[in-house]
Amino acid sequence: MSIRVLLIEDEPAVADFVARGLREEGCAVEWAADGDAGGRHLAAGPWDVVLLDWWLPGTDGLSLLRRFRRDGHAAPVLFLTARDAVPDRVRGLDAGADDYLCKPFAFEELLARVRALARRPGPPAPLAFADVRLDPAARRAERAGARLDLTAKEEALLAFFIRHPGEVLTRARIYEHVWDGWYDGLSNTLEVHVMELRKKLEARGPRLIHTVRGRGYRFGEPPG
Repeated sequence: MSIRVLLIEDEPAVADFVARGLREEGCAVEWAADGDAGGRHLAAGPWDVVLLDWWLPGTDGLSLLRRFRRDGHAAPVLFLTARDAVPDRVRGLDAGADDYLCKPFAFEELLARVRALARRPGPPAPLAFADVRLDPAARRAERAGARLDLTAKEEALLAFFIRHPGEVLTRARIYEHVWDGWYDGLSNTLEVHVMELRKKLEARGPRLIHTVRGRGYRFGEPPG
């Protein structure tokens, strides 16, 4: 394997065990022994996989991960930690971790997880229309350079609109692609999400989501 791995781990014995094993498998491994050094290494990427401990001297692993994702980095992150309670796992995954491995662990399992993370396709490319920009990997949406605070479903809806500018998109088609479900014609879920997305977009510029009466919606500049 030719995989560039960043290991952020404060226990020298664990770090040595992991680094030696990965190097023997052909990985290029950099080691940071505390959170502050880890932050500098993260910024110096790119990395194919990041192995991150939770409890670290200086900046803790969870804070490092949140900052890493907030800065728009999409490299897969695997938490290595003794925190095995379900709420801790949920916090780690919600903060942007891709995988979670509790200490103590078998090296064979760690290696398999590193391989799996490294095989993942690259992050989706940013999307743009006019002055609207959406980076799905970083979970960041902007209009006219200003950050938009969107929910996950609003982001998915905006992404679908940007990918189909000028098209009349029926409610059934939007439900199929954004909600992965069949539109029954009775729920107003779509209308509510469109209304909220419109408010956030129009706070920074003219209307881009237009209702096509009896048919659905069209995304783009106003007609003629």
